[in-house]
Amino acid sequence: MARHKADVADDDFEIYASYHGTGDGRYIGGLKVVRKADRKVLFPFDGAPQIGPYASADEARRAAIEYGRKIVAADRAMPES
Repeated sequence: MARHKADVADDDFEIYASYHGTGDGRYIGGLKVVRKADRKVLFPFDGAPQIGPYASADEARRAAIEYGRKIVAADRAMPES
C-alpha cells in the first residue's frame, strides 16, 4: 500500500489534510495528525470536531492544516501519553 506524503511534516509530527464535499455544495476539512515517535494518531479521535463547512475545497483543506498545527503545538506544550 502506498503512503501519502504528509502536507506538513517535521522531525516529530506529520499532518495529512484533505477535504470532502457535502450535499449542499460546501466542503468539510479532513485531518490526520501523527506523532512520529510512537506513531500515535492525535487526530482524529472519538468525538473529534468537524472542520467546516467552508465555501471552497481550498478553504477546507487550509483550515484542516491550521487545525493540525494547533494540535501539534498543544501536544508539544503538554504531550499526550
